[in-house]
Amino acid sequence: MTATPDIDAFTRTYWDAAAEGRLLIRRCRACGRPHHYPREFCPHCWSEDVVWERASGRATLYTWSVVHRNDLPPFDGRVPYAAAVVDLEEGPRMMTEVVGVPEDGLRVGMPLEAAFREGPDGVTVPVFTAPERTGP
Repeated sequence: MTATPDIDAFTRTYWDAAAEGRLLIRRCRACGRPHHYPREFCPHCWSEDVVWERASGRATLYTWSVVHRNDLPPFDGRVPYAAAVVDLEEGPRMMTEVVGVPEDGLRVGMPLEAAFREGPDGVTVPVFTAPERTGP
């Protein structure tokens, strides 16, 4: 068993964008609502008139759980890690991982921004981290 995402002709656009440091979501042209994970139809109105759209990469932390044990590669080498759900600025919720933030620094509602990590299989996945602070 592997944790590598299944990349097919439909999802290749998403994974290629991630490899370039861009987060994509899908938006329905019939009802105007965005969604994530990528689907070939709108989960709100069932229209098949959906397009790829670049997301801002900004999100807020909705919930998380720190995983201390996972025997499934590649996660076994990263424990503990923060498995999370974030609210993307565009509206959809996304399952992800929060990186670069200490466990005691995680807070519901904290701002996050997309970062990208290449795995040992060569697939780049979006993760989220605290934005860099500028100024005092």
